[in-house]
Amino acid sequence: MQRTTPRFALATLPALLALISFPALAQNNSTTNTATTNTATTNTATTNTATNATTNSTQETKLPEVQVLGASEQKYATKISGTATKTDTLLRDTPQSITVVTKELIKDQAMQSMADAIRYVPGVVTAQGEGNRDTAVFRGNSSTGDFFVDGIRDDVQYYRDFYNIESVEALKGSNAMIFGRGGSGGIINRVTKQAQWSPVREASITIGSWSNRRATADIGQAIDQNMAFRVTGMVENSDSYRNGVNIKRSGVNPTFAIRAGQDTSIVLGYEHFKDDRTADRGIPSYQGKALNVNSSVFFGNAALSPTSSRVDAFTALIDHDLGNGFSLRNRTRYADYDKFYQNIFSGAVNSTATSVALSAYNNATQRKNLFNQTDLTFDIQSGGIKHKILTGLELGQQTTDNLRNTGYFPTVSANATSITVPISNPITSSVVFRPSATDANNHGVATTVGVYVQDQIEFSPNWQAIVGLRRDSFGVDFTNNRTGDKIEITDTPVSPRAGLIYKPFTEMSLYASYSLAFAPRAGDQLASLTASNKAFDPEKFKNFELGAKWDVSRDLSLSAAVYQLDRSNVAIADPTDSTKSILIDGQRTQGLELAVNGKLAEGWSVMGGYAYQDAKITRTLSSTALAGATLAQVPTHSASLWNRYDVNSQWGFAAGIVYRGAIYPSTDNTVELPGFTRVDAALYYAWDKNIQVQLNVENLADKKYYASANSNNNITPGSPRAVKLGINFKY
Repeated sequence: MQRTTPRFALATLPALLALISFPALAQNNSTTNTATTNTATTNTATTNTATNATTNSTQETKLPEVQVLGASEQKYATKISGTATKTDTLLRDTPQSITVVTKELIKDQAMQSMADAIRYVPGVVTAQGEGNRDTAVFRGNSSTGDFFVDGIRDDVQYYRDFYNIESVEALKGSNAMIFGRGGSGGIINRVTKQAQWSPVREASITIGSWSNRRATADIGQAIDQNMAFRVTGMVENSDSYRNGVNIKRSGVNPTFAIRAGQDTSIVLGYEHFKDDRTADRGIPSYQGKALNVNSSVFFGNAALSPTSSRVDAFTALIDHDLGNGFSLRNRTRYADYDKFYQNIFSGAVNSTATSVALSAYNNATQRKNLFNQTDLTFDIQSGGIKHKILTGLELGQQTTDNLRNTGYFPTVSANATSITVPISNPITSSVVFRPSATDANNHGVATTVGVYVQDQIEFSPNWQAIVGLRRDSFGVDFTNNRTGDKIEITDTPVSPRAGLIYKPFTEMSLYASYSLAFAPRAGDQLASLTASNKAFDPEKFKNFELGAKWDVSRDLSLSAAVYQLDRSNVAIADPTDSTKSILIDGQRTQGLELAVNGKLAEGWSVMGGYAYQDAKITRTLSSTALAGATLAQVPTHSASLWNRYDVNSQWGFAAGIVYRGAIYPSTDNTVELPGFTRVDAALYYAWDKNIQVQLNVENLADKKYYASANSNNNITPGSPRAVKLGINFKY
């Protein structure tokens, strides 16, 4: 089954840039000085921390703290970020496609999951993740490990929450120069809420369809002039439109900020988070389409498909101003993860659509992550050229234990690993779990030593550049406890990055960039290393990108990017000798991304984007991944647009539309999920300055659709119309 699409051409960029640039070129030159003023009013997570106390106020990128006072002042536009460059840099001067989902958008849409946020990130889609983890597909590359929190790796497979989150940042393209291994098609970074000296007293209660019940709290203030605290917390107990599915989660995250002298600030934090839910792998397919059953039908056994995640994480951030433009930052994160999931799930449907095969397994992962990052930044000027230099060192150790057991069905036979049940009642309780001869029982220690240097160069008011280089020593000591085999390997990849920026006027940037990322053979979850693949070089991902960014006003930004992302060093069986493997160039994604965020007018805020992706396998990789096939989970076209309009100081309303084109759940392209358009809406009422009520409706038209997939027979039906009523308190 081949979906025909128009080929994408990089030659579309000149017309695209002309379209974006034309209105701006007519502006009076007097507006070119507004950018500096605009950035001075931007509120970012960085400026909320104790770092404010030691910041040099004369620098454009070091911003004073701003408090958001009411719903009428909410913004969806972010002007600055420190994630992509490790320095506070204007987004328009960062030569990379970046989408920031702000806390205001998270609140207005009542977002409760990573999938909710990804809907508004052009070029990224969410996959099912077997019903037990976040999975993002970045420009055609699926990942469960390219997640970060405050710039540090958070790569265990689990569902993340937003109760303690200031913003969610999606960086598209290869990102190894900043983040090290992985980051092949992009990364997602959560920026956490930090202690600050201005008081914070907020709480919310949400109830909704299918017994959705959730409460959050955010409390903080100064203890004295040198210490402040903040505590965020959440508890949820919700059911689902899917039969037998339940979610119970809770979290608490205290942070403390300390002014340790005139030039030093310290932020300490601890998070305890737990998530217990049902692992739901959806429904199977039949004759190239999703099986036509009610969206509530659970295949397998919900009661025997639990998944649980526990996270205990300690963080420490130290900022020190060395004087003369030199600053030193050290960030440490220690995280202890405990993840377990068990699932009974659907397989193939028989030819008459009367029965379906079920299989089962469980998996336990314990991981301890310890990462330390040290960054030295300083400014120099030579011959009229300005340089912002970053030098850094990242040290990391990840210790992982992984154990898997296969599900057996004794009513079929002692060693049967599947059972056939009628579609009219696709449930079984006849299952026992024990290790098979090939089930994973591994212990691994991965170590990271990364050294990097970056130079942000300003040649003139019109020309800038960024160049960087990182060298990693990534080692894995892997033990197969089942066989006793031990594998040790060390990769030493070099990851370059370069970008050139032309600014026709202050508020606009046109850029070209190149970056390279690597994915070691140990895989996303450090468990894929084998005796046969250990000798291969890491996979490589090259990203070429052209783009434009325009701050139309203080509160409105537009951006556009075209790119080509190539994957190479893909291992396949040698066609001339099946006992050997060879490395080839394996896939290519070409695409276009458009984005808008901010205020169109007083009281009218928008967040939206469009993505075109032509993601293909370029060489035959296997019998189910043939040359010319479309990559799994990648729609050719996708778009989203959210509008909020405040009628007055009390009333506001919002409407959103989400479109996703057809996708193939697998690279064999034998099953296709149709595209869909979903309409959402919201109503806001400010009772007084302290209490706001909001009503969110998802899938207003109650349309049937398929939200995501993991494979041809693991397809998640989208939610029918769902309502959430929230009461937000602020004092």
